[in-house]
Amino acid sequence: MSMKETKENQTEEEALAQRERQQFVKMTQTPMAKLIIDLGIPTTLSMMVTSLYNLADTYFVSLLGNDAVTAAVGNLLALMSIIQAIGFTFGMGCGSIVSRLLGKRDRSGADRVASSAFAIACVCGTLILVFGMLFLTPLMKLFGSKSGDVLAYSKQYARFILIAAPFMCMSFVMNNALRAEGKAVLSMVGLITGAVINVALDPLLIFTAKLGVTGAALATCISQIISFLVLLFMFLSGKTVVRIRFRAIARTFATYGEIISTGFPSFCRQILASLCTVFLNNAAYTYGGEAAQASFSVVQKVFMLAFSLSLGIGQGYQPVLGYNYSAKRFLRVKEAYLFTLTFSTTVMVVFAGVCAIFAGNIMQMFSLSQQASQIGTLTLRLQCICMPLLPLNFMAGITYQTVGSKAIASLLSVSRQGLFYIPAVLILPRLVGLIGVQSCQSVSDVCSFLFSIPFTVLFLKDLVRRQKTADEVSEETEDIAVREVWSE
Repeated sequence: MSMKETKENQTEEEALAQRERQQFVKMTQTPMAKLIIDLGIPTTLSMMVTSLYNLADTYFVSLLGNDAVTAAVGNLLALMSIIQAIGFTFGMGCGSIVSRLLGKRDRSGADRVASSAFAIACVCGTLILVFGMLFLTPLMKLFGSKSGDVLAYSKQYARFILIAAPFMCMSFVMNNALRAEGKAVLSMVGLITGAVINVALDPLLIFTAKLGVTGAALATCISQIISFLVLLFMFLSGKTVVRIRFRAIARTFATYGEIISTGFPSFCRQILASLCTVFLNNAAYTYGGEAAQASFSVVQKVFMLAFSLSLGIGQGYQPVLGYNYSAKRFLRVKEAYLFTLTFSTTVMVVFAGVCAIFAGNIMQMFSLSQQASQIGTLTLRLQCICMPLLPLNFMAGITYQTVGSKAIASLLSVSRQGLFYIPAVLILPRLVGLIGVQSCQSVSDVCSFLFSIPFTVLFLKDLVRRQKTADEVSEETEDIAVREVWSE
């Protein structure tokens, strides 16, 4: 290596070290309310935009005036949840570990984790593509596409979603790596770029090009690939502290095992979301036919928008938690938790109130049949009642996941869907028919809220204990230093 190349490498390392120091100071010293809002707004906007362009797909498809088409797109939510399960596993696992490593000032370790997560996400996304194409028909039937028309439309849509799967999985890793180091704005740029392109392409491909449901799927596929390329550019152009490099990819299982075990609660959450969608679609078809399936397709997308608000604010809180917990600043962690929970709950109260008031108008926007619109209006209002309870369960889960308490995080992640939603959707419809299908989400949210309370209390008490221990150690260290000075 020449002297010039050596000097350039040293300059690059010094610049990276400087960015790392500045980011550490920002995450551990900025006033908490300002820090959470600064990080939470970009992540919330990112999640909302993602939900909005999913909602846009449903909206433009619904303009075709066919409940079967709307139902088909809604049934594909289960497939999207599977892709998200893989992406979130490696993304959230990567993000949690990276934020803790950066809190310890271990940048090379953060590079290794991010690069390894990116590589394994690519492999797993490709496997989803291959096996999804091979078993397309049975998968669509499993996801609730029972009748001939709905099945045909589902298969048309699913092919392009599967093509996009590897890019979506890798994008989840890059998004979470960016958020983990506090670069939420860069993450937002990638997501919003894809969302704008998706919304612009939907009417062009669906109506102008006359591709129908295939056009909607193609628009989603193209937008996901472009979003991936924008995010990749952020890392390759040196705008980040963490770097994704081929030579940093781990060659042993230990790193992958840590990523997977840390991200496992997210995997549980998303896989159960997919399973819940399957049960819901089948119950809706059994007790309300295609009209019920179409209405639930819209309600689920609106509910995803609400959930994205809570998720986005929580993901803004995650790097603050990781940095400060690793730096042993436990009172800042407590402050971050309480502020984020209060802020997120307030936002959800406002959102739920607006949705409940305008539920009928929202359903009428989607060109559903009168029967489907009536079913959807009541379903949405029932879900709005319990929307403000959402943040506590998610906050508790992401908190235990980020600090490395994998077992508790996994339990909290499966509680909402696994312990409460699935039993509700299997039992309530048999007891009270369609109203049981419509109310199962609300029942689940109440139960998961109550379930999360003791874990929240335990965590806050543990923070106080850890801070007391840290203060005692600090005082003891100072006393030793003073005695050494006097002895000299």
